[in-house]
Amino acid sequence: MLFMMDVDWFNLSILILFSLTALIQIIYYLFIFSRFIFYKTIIKTNDQKPVSIVICAKNEAENLEKYLPLILEQKYSKYEVVVVNDCSEDETEEVLKLISRKYEHLRYTVIKKDEKFSHGKKLALTVGIKSANYECLLLTDADCYPQSDQWLGSMAKHFSDKKSIILGYGGYIHRNTLLNKLIRFDSAMIALQFFSFALIGKPYMGVGRNLAYRKSIFFSNKGFASHVGLDSGDDDLFINEVANAQNIDIEPSLDAHTRSEAKKTFRNWADQKRRHFSTFTMYKQNDKIILGGEVISRVLFYFAFICLLLLKVYWIIAVCIFLGRIICQMIIFKKSFRRLNERNLFLISPLFDLVLPFINLGIYLSNIIRPKRIWR
Repeated sequence: MLFMMDVDWFNLSILILFSLTALIQIIYYLFIFSRFIFYKTIIKTNDQKPVSIVICAKNEAENLEKYLPLILEQKYSKYEVVVVNDCSEDETEEVLKLISRKYEHLRYTVIKKDEKFSHGKKLALTVGIKSANYECLLLTDADCYPQSDQWLGSMAKHFSDKKSIILGYGGYIHRNTLLNKLIRFDSAMIALQFFSFALIGKPYMGVGRNLAYRKSIFFSNKGFASHVGLDSGDDDLFINEVANAQNIDIEPSLDAHTRSEAKKTFRNWADQKRRHFSTFTMYKQNDKIILGGEVISRVLFYFAFICLLLLKVYWIIAVCIFLGRIICQMIIFKKSFRRLNERNLFLISPLFDLVLPFINLGIYLSNIIRPKRIWR
């Protein structure tokens, strides 16, 4: 009898764990992530402030030739494009010279290679920001292109006396492969999180593929001084330091998206993720708790659900709670994917939602075991 009581308490404890984690998950979706799908842009002025678009390029001749004209042909009254050629060894400089003959608002500078001194992207970005003529900055990468000629205007219209930071969406080009869908799902989920947390007054990051802020806020923060030794952090750590509930806004409209080519192999994508994970330990403590809380509760939710099914106890209750959570989740996913223009992800999203935490954990642990230095 005592043994049976122990088994009952064990089963009951798993049900309680499952119920609590399901409740936490539903709170995240209903009270945080739902903010994004109901967000509406409200702009009270049409004043177009001059903008400097800053791009860092390292061996990006092919991408610059393909995408830079799309950035230079934005429908906007006054802007410049500043490209920093960072020690490129391909035809980047020749491409920039050729394009600059056609577009007077393109300026570029060159960082020469020094065998005695190595540096990361942060130096190149700092050089570009210092050489920018205008207070309002819009950042993207050389391998990115804007979805429309309204990209600049859509992002820049948020600059005001109160708003100094604007977060945009940097998605990936759609390809019909499982890895591409996984990468796009991961990117969409990260965007859903940082957009939603910004809307509840808890901004914690942005992505350098589509990010705008004032030049003055960069210098008042002493640039990237607090994390200059890290290869990454020019976007997420910087925003984590300077953003607050009052000075930030988001622009998720389709016209404001940028796209770039996703990694073609799992190993290359994992290397990219490792770089991103290297900055997480430097996030503010509250940000780490609220982000970690979602991932941990999700893993425990699936773990407890599988245990209840295998033990064949409380399975009717478990299935009902599971369906309630997944219905709530799928509603948010469907509307978010539509807003982010991420097609063909909805049906496979439950699988990615289950496996992605374990993939990320493996990549994170590999980052600790064998850190790797890369430019970007």
